[in-house]
Amino acid sequence: MDADAEIDHEAITPVYAQLVAILRARIERGDWAEGRRIMSGPQLEQAYGLSRDTVRKALRVLIDEGVLTAVPGRGTFVAPADGAEPSRPDGTGESAE
Repeated sequence: MDADAEIDHEAITPVYAQLVAILRARIERGDWAEGRRIMSGPQLEQAYGLSRDTVRKALRVLIDEGVLTAVPGRGTFVAPADGAEPSRPDGTGESAE
């Protein structure tokens, strides 16, 4: 799916799966680099006109696939290609938890 695609509520593809494809395309396009925080849940809800549950389901799929990683209290980040946890913003390389 195109990174600039819009959600089609009439499509046979579930809405959460469309969001998964859009977010994956945006990551592949470089909108968010490895280790960088993506849009928050509420921002995604507003940007795509979706419910909180739909956004959470899409994020959970990408987290389970290792594309994203969630850091409690900090947000959801693009997972590094090597599967390591995101670094702290101060560059220490320690886990952000």
